[in-house]
Amino acid sequence: MEFIEELRFLKEQMKFKEKVEVPRGISNIVIAGMGGSGIAAMIFQEFYSKLPVTWANDYRAPDFVSESTLFIAISYSGNTEETLSATNQAIRKKAHVVTISAGGKLQGIGTQHIAIPRTDMQPRSASGYMLIPILAGFGLFTELEADGAYKFLADLDADNAKCLAHAKAIYERSAIPVIYGSHPYKGVAYRWKTQFNENSKVLGYSNSFPELNHNDTMAIAQTYLKDKFYFMAFESGLERITKRIDVTQSITGSRFATIKPKGSSDIERMFYLLHYGDYVSYHLGRLRGVDPTDVSLIEQLKKNIA
Repeated sequence: MEFIEELRFLKEQMKFKEKVEVPRGISNIVIAGMGGSGIAAMIFQEFYSKLPVTWANDYRAPDFVSESTLFIAISYSGNTEETLSATNQAIRKKAHVVTISAGGKLQGIGTQHIAIPRTDMQPRSASGYMLIPILAGFGLFTELEADGAYKFLADLDADNAKCLAHAKAIYERSAIPVIYGSHPYKGVAYRWKTQFNENSKVLGYSNSFPELNHNDTMAIAQTYLKDKFYFMAFESGLERITKRIDVTQSITGSRFATIKPKGSSDIERMFYLLHYGDYVSYHLGRLRGVDPTDVSLIEQLKKNIA
C-alpha cells in the first residue's frame, strides 16, 4: 500500500468494532507499547481518569501490577521486544492481559487478543485499530462519534492544502517544528512530534499548555536560532488556555501557527488533529525528498542489538 493510501485509510479504521473486555474489580490500567503502538496509551490517559492509567514504554511492567490490573499490550508486529518483556512480567503477576496486534508472539498470550486486520501498513498508520478498542471498551467511543470522525477525516483527505502550507513554511526555513497542545490533546501534540521524526526525518519538539508556561516561556523569547523554530499551537475550547496562548505569543514576541480542530466532540476533534499532523509531516517529507516509509535505521538498530 502506498503511504498516502495508508494515511487515507485512517477514516476506514473508524468502523473497527472490536472492544477491550473490561473485567470487574480492576483497580488500575497499564498500557504497554512502543513508538507508533504506544501513542494509544498517551491519548487514552487524557480521556479516561476514573482509574489510574500508566503507560509502560520499557522492558518492565510496573511493580504495582497485580491480579487487579488490566494490562493492555499493543504491538503492530506483535514482536516488539520491550512490550513482550513487560507483558510476560504482567502475566506472571497474574494481571488480566489483553493484547492488540496484527500477529506475532503477542497473539498467543493473554486472556483476550484483538487482531488488527491489516498487515501491510506502517505501525503508526494503524493508530485507529490500536486506540478504538480501548476507547470503545470503556464507553468513550460511540457509533455517532465513529460516523462523525469518518466525515471529518474524509474532508481532510479531500482537502489538506492548509497542511501543505504548514509543511512549506517549515521546509522553506529549514525549521524545527514545535507543537503545543493542551488537554485533551497533549498526546496528539507528541504524536505530531513522532510523525515529523518518522515521516519527515526531522527532529521535533512538543509540550503543552499550561505546563509550558512554567518552563518554555523564557526560551521561546530568548533561545538562540529562534528563527529556526516553527511554532504551532492547537486551538483550545477553554478560555484560560486560549488566553495563555495569546499572552505567550505577545510577551515572547513569537507567532504560533494555530491549528483549529474540527468535530462535534473531543474524540472527533482528537482524530482530526491526529490526521492533520499526519498530513503536515507527510507533505514535509515529500518536500524534503525523503521516503516517509523508510525506517531502515530503526530496523538496523534492532538487528544490531539482537
